[in-house]
Amino acid sequence: MKRNIILYDPDSQVPKYRQIVISIKRAIEKRSLRKGDKIPSINQVCNTCNLSRDTVMMAYNELKSHGIITSNKGKGYFVESTDIELEERVFLLFDELNAFKEDLYNSLVEGLNSKAMVDIFFHHFNYQVFKNHIIESAGKYTSYVIMPASFDNIGHLVQKLPADRVYILDRLKPELAGYPVVYQDFEADVYDALVSEVKLLSKYRRLVFVQPGGKEPAERVNGFKRFCQENKFEFKVVKTLGDIRPLLYDVFLVPSDRMLVELIKTAMDYEFSIGENFGIISFNDCMLKQVVAGGITTISTDFTCMGKELSSMILNRGTGQFRNKSGITVRKSL
Repeated sequence: MKRNIILYDPDSQVPKYRQIVISIKRAIEKRSLRKGDKIPSINQVCNTCNLSRDTVMMAYNELKSHGIITSNKGKGYFVESTDIELEERVFLLFDELNAFKEDLYNSLVEGLNSKAMVDIFFHHFNYQVFKNHIIESAGKYTSYVIMPASFDNIGHLVQKLPADRVYILDRLKPELAGYPVVYQDFEADVYDALVSEVKLLSKYRRLVFVQPGGKEPAERVNGFKRFCQENKFEFKVVKTLGDIRPLLYDVFLVPSDRMLVELIKTAMDYEFSIGENFGIISFNDCMLKQVVAGGITTISTDFTCMGKELSSMILNRGTGQFRNKSGITVRKSL
């Protein structure tokens, strides 16, 4: 263990805890400390420098949040990383990985401009996995980005994280209203998109929304129903494609890529002409949908914009609620 690495000057204008942080970082820079080395315990620093336990704990917690040191219960504190140039260490909890989440992630990392290390995790819509990731990450990062997905009543879990370091992504949850958030307004996004193409939709006889429930936002259905009722479209809401027989001059709105492929195959089996007498709208745009079946019309938020806005919030300690822009991209399928 390295004992003489804490340089403390009681007459310095630098805050006491900050002197400890600087001492550890400088020891790493000079290679007096290397990865895996043990550093003085909190009690040792308190006794040597005549400092309070709270002061030393504050310094060690900051170093832990940046991933520079780690603690091992019963054994002490150790150097975890010698990469001390990074300004941020970001915990990113996604629901699942797919093409558009990859766009979001890449945009976030690019926006952070090499000023942060991002550790990405996935909860796969499993509450226990979500809970474990939150608990295990507490105190280890400088920022926490949480995608709560369909989970409700999670405020007590998020409270385990530093309140001023948490950012909510994708969904606006009333119980998490006190945290900065970049969100989609699923109801308004669907409604506005359909309104903008009402003339094009008028050639179809019926609109069908497939809403399996579970992980898919229920608010989308509200926007769909409102549009249909206000514009006097015949419509249906079903849970699966098997719940309804597709007809000529139907438009189907499908939430998942798997369902999209199944619907295209069904249209081919029925010998429908996609975009002429049978319409398809998918959610969440990606490069693949530009080419499948000649091009699939999508209603989608701008995931690149979402990543940029989130990175700005993190670097500038931004607050407030930001509704991410969304729109409809019309392609051959409509």
